[in-house]
Amino acid sequence: MTTVPGGRAGRSTDRPALRRCVATDPDHFASAHWGRSPLLSPAAELPKGFDDLLTLAGVDDLLSRRGLRAPFLRVAKNGAVVGSNQFTRGGGVGAEIADQVADDQVTRLFADGHTLVLQGLHRLWPPLIDFAGQLGVDLGHPVQVNAYITPASSRGFAAHYDVHDVFVLQLDGTKRWHIHEPVHRDPLRDQPWDRRADAVAARAGQPPLIDTVLSPGDALYLPRGYLHSATALGGVSAHLTVGIHVLTRYALAEALLALAGDDVELRSSLPLGIDAADPAQLAPHLAQTVAALADVLAKADPADVARRVRGRVWQGNRPAPISPLAQVAAAQSVAEGMRVRVRPGLRYRLETEGDRVRVELPDDQLSLPVSTAPALAGLLGGEPCVVGEIPGLPVADQIVLVRRLLREGMLVAMGDPV
Repeated sequence: MTTVPGGRAGRSTDRPALRRCVATDPDHFASAHWGRSPLLSPAAELPKGFDDLLTLAGVDDLLSRRGLRAPFLRVAKNGAVVGSNQFTRGGGVGAEIADQVADDQVTRLFADGHTLVLQGLHRLWPPLIDFAGQLGVDLGHPVQVNAYITPASSRGFAAHYDVHDVFVLQLDGTKRWHIHEPVHRDPLRDQPWDRRADAVAARAGQPPLIDTVLSPGDALYLPRGYLHSATALGGVSAHLTVGIHVLTRYALAEALLALAGDDVELRSSLPLGIDAADPAQLAPHLAQTVAALADVLAKADPADVARRVRGRVWQGNRPAPISPLAQVAAAQSVAEGMRVRVRPGLRYRLETEGDRVRVELPDDQLSLPVSTAPALAGLLGGEPCVVGEIPGLPVADQIVLVRRLLREGMLVAMGDPV
């Protein structure tokens, strides 16, 4: 079996979305800060501000005209989260929805000092869909985007840490941030801050590592585990929190353990009547298990591990949106001269075996004749292609292949034919 290079469509060594978030070269950020230490990036040292991503007017639009439902909005004050029944109601005639955001109720809560948290904006708001998609490609880890809108001189959440890295991008107003060293470095997703609430409270009472005010256009990077709290100063303050759901070495360990399930010795039962609470009875079986596990780990194939962990990344962020009606129309009109390109952010893998080439996708796979391999590599490589100039196939077969990939949502058409 031969693997053809592939993985993420739209990969770029320039990392344009990351450059918007860090006032340093991406390579220096990767070596000096990624997963290690916070980085404060003043607006004057970044390429541009963030008002193209979301504004307060956009927030009002989301809250009042977009049919937002409860899972996409949280409301909190001083660390206490409000029940969704306090800011939702039914959708009205023709909309059998019980949890649609009620703008008038949100207005009262915000006026009373509650912070609004718009969640999952990387799936809702077009500029953030595009930004999050590119940032996920730049980082190689899935991202999510939430917006926090805090009334004047208010605090939504007490000091806490997140189980994912974050970029804080200040949109409007000013907010004072206190950052403290971790009490539990590099926490996993099942190790949230509230399990260490006493240690968090004690650390938050000490002098902060960083005490700074973010103004519009400023950015702050925090690795997971760093304690933080923020208070709006003066007027309304709004910022984006870009959560980075990093793939960890522990995820590789989990994949290796899953592979160990294929070993018959590790699947064997312990003796009848064993007292699992007795260390002396368990000790010899534990030693045998460790030896068997070590043997499995020593023989682990990186390809098998990759197949098990890639789903976390591939499913974490969707590729760029496509327009279903326009996509079908494009597939029906494929002809020589049509320009196409791979769908930005598409995750895939090409593997050839015998007379077939397999395209592995996040939730599907295609099997095509091996003769299409050079054409597939060209079409999915990231650069625009012209039907009639795709390598390795006659024009008639190029049309058939491009039509198939358009219908599968792997390619998108690019304007007028050449």
